[in-house]
Amino acid sequence: MDSLSLRQIIPGDADAFAAGFFFMSPFRSFATRGCFSRMTTCAADGYQQDGVFQRELRSHFNRARKAGIERPRMVGAIPFDAGQPAVLFIPQTCYSFDRSVRLQGPRAGGPLPQVTSRIQRPLEPEFKRMVAQAVEATGQGRLSKVVLSRLLEITTGEPVDIAALMGRIISQNPSGYNFHVPLAGGALLGASPELLLRKNGRRFYSMPLAGSARRDACPERDAANGRQLQASLKDRYEHQLVIDQMRRVLAPRSVDLQVPTTPGLVNTPTLWHLATAIEGVAADSHENALSLACLLHPTPALCGAPTDHARRLIRTLEPFDRGLFGGMVGWCDDQGDGEWVVTIRCGEVTGNQVRLFAGAGIVPDSTPESEWRETGVKLNTMLHAFGLE
Repeated sequence: MDSLSLRQIIPGDADAFAAGFFFMSPFRSFATRGCFSRMTTCAADGYQQDGVFQRELRSHFNRARKAGIERPRMVGAIPFDAGQPAVLFIPQTCYSFDRSVRLQGPRAGGPLPQVTSRIQRPLEPEFKRMVAQAVEATGQGRLSKVVLSRLLEITTGEPVDIAALMGRIISQNPSGYNFHVPLAGGALLGASPELLLRKNGRRFYSMPLAGSARRDACPERDAANGRQLQASLKDRYEHQLVIDQMRRVLAPRSVDLQVPTTPGLVNTPTLWHLATAIEGVAADSHENALSLACLLHPTPALCGAPTDHARRLIRTLEPFDRGLFGGMVGWCDDQGDGEWVVTIRCGEVTGNQVRLFAGAGIVPDSTPESEWRETGVKLNTMLHAFGLE
């Protein structure tokens, strides 16, 4: 397989990658250069065609076309709390490339800065107490599931080379949805396994994940772990909560909505996941990838069910603001096509500071010990990118 460097993808100086948006998927892979306009409008009403967010989106597209940008794209990230400002922009130029080309960042094989400290938020005892409280809440009838998360804050001896780190993430997760979003002084980057919404013409697709099990280096044990996950009543229940809610919100906006009755399995280098491939056709020709993605966001896979009850409990229990973690990353063009993935298996890098995020779905059968282990395994995707055990 041929190889290609990130700097071949984005012509220009060494800072071009750090300043641009980067997205790799089976559907479309591209990187950007330059910024025509920024959009920080919160996406709380982004699912409404006549809402503030969609009107502002159309205004940005109109200005970009008048400036000579052909088929402009809005790219970036929307926070977990859609009432917070979005991090979106229309780039001056997009460089498409073939995902099948093996991609490496500059010095991707070299050492990253030494890690000088690691802080967990919350600590293990507090996280387990959070899980116990969530389990109790799910047994009271008003809440079926809530997703609780934790952060790992890392300090390195020297500033992190973001392009080199991105190259390592891609090489370790070649089949994931790899992304890089420039932020003030740093970047959000990761390898999400979960497609929130892809739209091509009027047809749309989603692949929600809920329920997970650890991979194993032994092929026989690894296959057994996958089979055990597929047979797990606890994980099937958690997954079904996600699918039922997504069906409810998509059905009124769709025709020919197809939702399989039995989930399949997908895997990452570290985890097996239960997954359901949802497909449909938008009933309204004016629907776009962002309006449908905002309709689904946040799904029970990252928040819980019912959404409002789960969101309130998350605010009560989690000792931090998720910010962009648990949100969505992707793009939407002026024709309505686009692709958005859930912002998981990711980190924020600012100089020599790195924040990593992982969450787990809590249902009545959850145990504090198993959820602590699960979030630890999920953090391994990014920890491996730093060369850590």
